[in-house]
Amino acid sequence: MKRGLLMGAFLISLFESAYALEVQGHRGARWVRPENTLPAFEYALQVGVDTLELDTLITKDGQVVVHHDPMLNPDICLDPQGKKITTQIPIRSLTLKELKAYDCGSLVNPSFPQQVAQPKTPIPTLNEVFEMVKKSKLPAAKKVHFNIETKSEEAHPEYSPSPEEFVKLVLAVVKKHNLMSRVILQSFDLRTLKVARQLEPRLSLSILIEDRPPEAGTLVQLMKAYQAQILSPNYEWLTAQDVAEVHKMGARVIPWTPNTEEDWQSMIEKGVDGIITDNPKELIDFLKR
Repeated sequence: MKRGLLMGAFLISLFESAYALEVQGHRGARWVRPENTLPAFEYALQVGVDTLELDTLITKDGQVVVHHDPMLNPDICLDPQGKKITTQIPIRSLTLKELKAYDCGSLVNPSFPQQVAQPKTPIPTLNEVFEMVKKSKLPAAKKVHFNIETKSEEAHPEYSPSPEEFVKLVLAVVKKHNLMSRVILQSFDLRTLKVARQLEPRLSLSILIEDRPPEAGTLVQLMKAYQAQILSPNYEWLTAQDVAEVHKMGARVIPWTPNTEEDWQSMIEKGVDGIITDNPKELIDFLKR
């Protein structure tokens, strides 16, 4: 009897810890909607995500827009005439008005054939994302967080303004909507995180990392050096020891982007605090089961 009670308590504890996992909708929910669009973010709110994950770039006239690639992605966007894009068009080379003429909702991403197209959908501004969430009547909208990536590369300064200008432009939009307490700033470009910490000490920061560092202890050293609250690594190489070391210093681990039940279960067993996924509805359903 005692063993049965202990097992029951263990299962309840396991369920509660898994269900408390933070679910971040990667680029909204690109498994089923065109990425980084208002329909994708609205869908993510409908299914009840904790956090909207999104990417930002800066236009020629200094507007913060939500798009992943420094060039308009020809796989997901059509030109103003509704034709395939055949040349490289940097976001940074276009004004907001020019950028809005492109259709980034009609094409289904070939990597996600189950997507539901949203014809004539333009690239949104960060301001428009915040406005949509504020106006939404969905329960998740009242408390949803925003994980905002600064898409800049030290090797390609032509893709974006300086780290200082980039961060100032993003923070100006965040402050306009009084959302600082609900925002995480994340980046692979650690220069932007350094600037953000100087400009806004209360802002939550997340270090994005693609490849495992060759030296032991580097992950914790990075977290301390940039005073980051979250480590967001590529899930494929993350170990339970990595998670434990980051937890020991009081920070959280939220990997990207596992999309299957097998990988979600693996991440939960490793002790992660959240998951960034393209398929948030299925992850939420998985956690409930």
